[in-house]
Amino acid sequence: MKLILASLLLITSFGYCQSSKKASPEKYLFIGTYTSGKSEGIYVYKFNTNTGEFKFVSSAKADNPSYLAVSPDEKYVYAVNENGNDKGSIAAYSFDKKTGTLTYLNKQPSGGDHPCFVSVDSKGRWVVAGNYTGGSLALLPVNTDGSLAPPKQVIKHEGHGVNKDRQEKPHVHSTNFSPDYKYLFVPDLGLDKVMIYSFDNKNGELKTSSPAFVETKPGSGPRHFAFHPSGKYAYLMTEMAGNVEAFAYDKHGGLKSIQSISAIPAGYTGSVGSADIHVSPDGKFLYASNRGESNTIAIFSIGEDGKLKLVGHESTFGKTPRNFNFDPSGNFLVVANQNSDNVVVYKIDKQTGKLTPLQNQIQVPNPVCIKWASE
Repeated sequence: MKLILASLLLITSFGYCQSSKKASPEKYLFIGTYTSGKSEGIYVYKFNTNTGEFKFVSSAKADNPSYLAVSPDEKYVYAVNENGNDKGSIAAYSFDKKTGTLTYLNKQPSGGDHPCFVSVDSKGRWVVAGNYTGGSLALLPVNTDGSLAPPKQVIKHEGHGVNKDRQEKPHVHSTNFSPDYKYLFVPDLGLDKVMIYSFDNKNGELKTSSPAFVETKPGSGPRHFAFHPSGKYAYLMTEMAGNVEAFAYDKHGGLKSIQSISAIPAGYTGSVGSADIHVSPDGKFLYASNRGESNTIAIFSIGEDGKLKLVGHESTFGKTPRNFNFDPSGNFLVVANQNSDNVVVYKIDKQTGKLTPLQNQIQVPNPVCIKWASE
């Protein structure tokens, strides 16, 4: 009996230690930037998901790494090099969790000018890049060491929209996998369409789905796209109209429009330039960023039917809120203000969805993208 009790105590203690290790509040925060100013590239911080406190760890030199993606095993980070004149590329880095440092591996052409978005499939075998000025997307194989091979497939969109200044040609703005990674949704600001592709993760191939796209209101400018955690709904941020488009999703690549609602504050008369969109991990709230002179985060509650109801707006305490993201615990929202060199951390009220800014801000030149990895 004593031997059994001792064994149980040992197992319990081991389990407690393992549980304590997994419950560490320290996570890694990656910040992608534009390097036309004082920024060096990608910045790495440690972030406490209990308190919202942070500390600088390292930086890696990069050329306009305005959007980042982290591999599923968190061993690698992929960054766009948002450049034109046939210099658009995707760079690969290995990430050492012990030291919190990034090591450059290689880069490959992105298949077009000014890549502004990059995503990784669920197996970490394929990377997809979206090229804004190039109006194209590219599928790149991932080598066994995490580095990238040249694009296996490049798809170039054709056409234009009604706004001659902004929609003179296709402008791919994001590449978003469905929750099961069987489809890829590609908002094109220049076409007022979300293009839909089926994805073969074994052979690495994108094919036009049926239907091939869903259209938005002319001149609205589709930008970023987010799924509800349930997989039943999807949401699109339109940059030029400042609206959130809500869809029912049938899990076979089909989108059915159920609502269009403004993310712009009532009475606002300045320029519209909405940007990012995310659904809270618990699926109860949706957040959207507004640039222009608004510089706000719109907060919506999500009903059981997937429809949105405006909760309110919160100032970003900076200029040009580009990308934002939830920390892994879902306790905080972190917003990158591109043109005021600050990253603002908000405490989330999980009952109301409202945001409370913390006093301390991360000072980074031209911050654009927020991504995470566990410690």
